[in-house]
Amino acid sequence: MSFLGDLVRWRPRDIERNDGTFQAYVDYLVKFQGMLYGGTPGYISTFPNQKSEPILDTFLGYVQGAYAANGVVFAVSMARMLLFSDVTLKFRRLGTVGGGNDLFGNQDLRIFERPWPGGTTQALLTRAEQDVTTAGTFFLARSDDGTRLLRRRPDWMEFILDAPPDVAVEANVIGYKYTVGGPYSGGRSRLYLAPRYDGDSLAECVHWAPIPDPMACYRGMSWLTPVLEEIKADKMATRHKLKFFENAATPNLAVSLAETVTLEQFRQFVKEMNDASVGVENAYKNLYLGGGANVSVIGANMQQLEFSGTQGHGETRVCAAGRVPPIIVGLSEGLASATYSNYGQARRAFGDSFGHPQWKSFVGAVAPLIQEPSGAELWYDTRDVPFLREDIKDIAEVQSTTMATINAALAAGWTPESSLTAVLAQDLSQLQHSGLMSVQLQPPGAQDKGPTPADEASVVGTQATAISTLAAGNAFELESIVEAVTTGDLAELQVMEDQAPALGEIDPATGLPVGEDPNAPLTDDPTGVPA
Repeated sequence: MSFLGDLVRWRPRDIERNDGTFQAYVDYLVKFQGMLYGGTPGYISTFPNQKSEPILDTFLGYVQGAYAANGVVFAVSMARMLLFSDVTLKFRRLGTVGGGNDLFGNQDLRIFERPWPGGTTQALLTRAEQDVTTAGTFFLARSDDGTRLLRRRPDWMEFILDAPPDVAVEANVIGYKYTVGGPYSGGRSRLYLAPRYDGDSLAECVHWAPIPDPMACYRGMSWLTPVLEEIKADKMATRHKLKFFENAATPNLAVSLAETVTLEQFRQFVKEMNDASVGVENAYKNLYLGGGANVSVIGANMQQLEFSGTQGHGETRVCAAGRVPPIIVGLSEGLASATYSNYGQARRAFGDSFGHPQWKSFVGAVAPLIQEPSGAELWYDTRDVPFLREDIKDIAEVQSTTMATINAALAAGWTPESSLTAVLAQDLSQLQHSGLMSVQLQPPGAQDKGPTPADEASVVGTQATAISTLAAGNAFELESIVEAVTTGDLAELQVMEDQAPALGEIDPATGLPVGEDPNAPLTDDPTGVPA
């Protein structure tokens, strides 16, 4: 078996200290990769013939020269960090979009929820964003017992490749080397195997580089790199303001003296004038000069230099590199056009162009550290992010439009399952028709199958009501009423004939009982004798 094959099968706990042969081989590979963050002084010095202190292209240089030394950089980084660290990590079922019931959690996520003693998901994400800002790459490893995560300082890490980086298509990361104190410091080293992505084994160490360095195979590039000159200019502008106030908050003065003044007298005059006028404590004091002294203003004040605009343009470019709108950070150029509408648009752009792409990139990088359930993937949950919650009205409008679209598809005869899938996936090719006719959603020819039992019962009720109504009028024969209603032919109705009243009934013509003589004399005697 080749030495490289042994390296691929090697387990980190088997080699803790530097081994001579192995270390030489690792150093050989690392030199090819050329990804050393160390090897340079940990302090910033002024280079000869330069008017400003450069920011060294190292992790320490970015931290000390930009992140911790420039207010604009720190503000932009904090805005990125606060949004990025506010999500929670969940699993999402494959083939689904959005959140809700498609997101779930289990005990496998515990290591992200409590990555180290006292740590939280927010602490983990904060560290990741810090390292990406200052080094371009974030490294995360599992402990030997698998119970916690270890954030590895990026300038102490090295990539181990299986081929020189000049053949990038063939160069793969096979491991990482972590050296306390940095490469070639002589400190204790630890080696990790790179993720295998086979779905069976958990990764020992992963790296996240959202912005790839075009000069390297796998190393990331800090978003500060393209704006280093802007950061230097901003620091010099800040220093200019400080010097302006240190010199009594006035432009520079040129003082000329008479030709008869000796060198000693000139030096004495300069000393006494500086003591009386230079410094903030001497601002706005009157200036008194002796005979023969002539004063003229040189340079320009803040307004003449348009200082706020000059410095504001540089701040805006730093924000652009960090993908944070100036109004979110609270910088002058952003606040100059600040309205509620502008802030809402800037907030949405920040979440869409920075937040979501960054979260997707992160979960994809750290997923090999845990066991993902079958049919699911590591994802992020933004439902508890207040910064994005203000869009709830827009979300409701989108959901309303989505529901209307689904209803329209159902009314057109498409199946409920395919309508839901096609609308959510925004792919109308997934629609499947049910074969039912539109609107009524009945099979073709269903209307020719005759009345249903409910229809028949309704007809019988209507006929009974019609028969009762006609019979109550005593105008038609009852048998003819039934025949006319059931056949639907009113010609069957027969008018009822007049009949003589029966004996004892009241005769309508006389108003007397039938059989009684209307001309008979009235008598109260039961014998019939007239009174």
